[in-house]
Amino acid sequence: MRTTKQMSITLPLEMAAMVEQKVASGAYDSGSEVIRDGLRALIARDRVVEQWLHETVGATYDRVKSGQEATFTADEVLEHLRASGPAAA
Repeated sequence: MRTTKQMSITLPLEMAAMVEQKVASGAYDSGSEVIRDGLRALIARDRVVEQWLHETVGATYDRVKSGQEATFTADEVLEHLRASGPAAA
């Protein structure tokens, strides 16, 4: 059974040039390898973001909803920044 699928993609000129440069540099054997590596990086980034959302954002949200975490309005944050900024020194 085949484990790959041939596709045709259209890239902006700058991205196409980048793919060609990567192949010309010898870092990759083909444009397909460049695209696959880019997709692997995108998958890794998505995993990190998903983990952050579940572990950090979700946990913080739960603490805020239960009253265990302090919250501040945008005006309060701005006031704090103004009071502690370089002009306050």
